[in-house]
Amino acid sequence: MSLSLLATVSPGQKPGGRGPGGGAGNTRPAGGRFYKRSAARARPGQGATRKTQKKGPKPRRSSAWINRLLVLAGAAIVTIAASQAYITVKAIPVKHVTVTGDLENIQREAVQDMVQPALRGGFLGADLAAIRSQLESMPWIFGANVRRKWPAALEIHVVEQLPIARWGEDGFLNHEGGIFRSSRSAEWQELPLLRGPEGAARSLMATYRRMVDMLSPIGLRIEQLAMDERGQVQAELSTGTVLLLGGDDFLARMHRFTGLYQRELAVRSAEVDRVDMRYATGAAVSFSDPAQVAGL
Repeated sequence: MSLSLLATVSPGQKPGGRGPGGGAGNTRPAGGRFYKRSAARARPGQGATRKTQKKGPKPRRSSAWINRLLVLAGAAIVTIAASQAYITVKAIPVKHVTVTGDLENIQREAVQDMVQPALRGGFLGADLAAIRSQLESMPWIFGANVRRKWPAALEIHVVEQLPIARWGEDGFLNHEGGIFRSSRSAEWQELPLLRGPEGAARSLMATYRRMVDMLSPIGLRIEQLAMDERGQVQAELSTGTVLLLGGDDFLARMHRFTGLYQRELAVRSAEVDRVDMRYATGAAVSFSDPAQVAGL
């Protein structure tokens, strides 16, 4: 006798659905093996997908151009305002000119009169360098400093030439050996007199200043200092003595003279007529009495 088994399906249950003791999607095919189906079936033709970010709204180009135009307009306004201010200030006339320095009233007036033509350009238009150069070209002015003072004034400080010695017949030498002339020459006639060939003023002034430094400690002054065409130097001292130094070994000869004067001549300075230092090691001294000549 043969038996047949029939599987019954509950109403509403699809074949291959959940069976007794089985999980979702478990089916028992013929042969007694179970196969697991994917809970979600892949859709035909659909592969892996990539998430995409949503793009925000693009910035408007017109706003960037507007910002640039505003910046340019602001810069133009500032430039125009600065130009107008400069033109306004430049047109301000110079109302006051102040002159300082150790000067006489007539010299102050001369300085003010000289700079007036240069002030026509106004407060900012005045050429300060040209004014200073013009002032320093005056023979009695050694240096000048010119500056503006707000709002409409000009300050000028003048350094007058300070004569150290007379030069030739009517000139004077400043501390640098520069030659100048002045209307105040009558006041400076007590200064020592320097003479020399053309172009020798600076070197002779340097010689004079070195001699002053060496003679002052022993109580002697220079009345006259001369240099000839060959560069030979001689000086007349405050005691009336003529000092011959020649053209070589100036410092060595001056040191020998100061030592000789302190040792031998100071006590008889009024009698010493001439001292000749143009020797290698010694000196020849002449006294006011013709009979007295000494070689030291």
